[in-house]
Amino acid sequence: MKADVVIIGGGPAGLTAGIFASRAGQKVLCIEKLAFGGQASLSYEIANYPGLENISGADLANKMYTHAKNLGVNFENAQVIQLKQIKSGFSIKTKNATHNAKKVIIANGLKRRTLNLSGEGELTGKGISYCASCDGGFFKNKTVAVVGGGNTAMEDVAYLSHLAKKIYLINRSENFRANQFELNKIKANKKVEILENAVVTKLFGTEYLTGVEVSVLGKKQQLKIDGLFVAIGGVPDLDFVTFDIARDNFGYIKVDENMRTSVKNLYACGDVIHKNFRQVVTACAEGAIAGNACIEGK
Repeated sequence: MKADVVIIGGGPAGLTAGIFASRAGQKVLCIEKLAFGGQASLSYEIANYPGLENISGADLANKMYTHAKNLGVNFENAQVIQLKQIKSGFSIKTKNATHNAKKVIIANGLKRRTLNLSGEGELTGKGISYCASCDGGFFKNKTVAVVGGGNTAMEDVAYLSHLAKKIYLINRSENFRANQFELNKIKANKKVEILENAVVTKLFGTEYLTGVEVSVLGKKQQLKIDGLFVAIGGVPDLDFVTFDIARDNFGYIKVDENMRTSVKNLYACGDVIHKNFRQVVTACAEGAIAGNACIEGK
């Protein structure tokens, strides 16, 4: 398919970019490898999106997707495996198709960080999960642990508290990256035991996870748990890019105030860019700017 704008990533940033570009009369294709709505669609509850005091991530994602679709945005559910520059703009290759576009917006977010422990890959899906809202139902009335200190970890604990009988929250320091309001709710939850200055150092189990070893200020202890939910953030997912883009020391794409990258006609928005605050509302704002920047001068 030949499009004016191809958006790689169908989360809040990508969907909003599609809405703005399509409203301006551009032929837009949005490619998403998982569920449209991105990581936001997996959130149990979103309580800080203006005008929607309390909505599930899935419901908000569906509203965004429907809005974009109704405006004429085309969608493809596939993984982009190659983005390269060509004379007319860009070539975007998926497993089953190749698309050309004059302009591209990268909005595909992050890939999950792992604990990088022996046996983690083998036990993923067998007690280890990176998505509480996806897999929490398997741990009803069981004991689980959540690793992380940011807002995602707090969301996971809040969701799991409706299912599990006990939850360990394991954070590598006494300082939490989560906002204080959410942290206070977790601290008041009697099901939750918080382990600060703690690091998971070993996994137990062969067919299924049976427990973990945790080092708390250098002192090791074992926790018998049925499930381990890893919520320690992610890294930019840019393995498909075949050319150089200016990035920061952590691999995030550098953009200007109009979401322009260092490459002409290439834009980026959402969690994949260098910034200090990562929320659905900021992703949408960046998507709106990127979508508008694509049609400037037309």
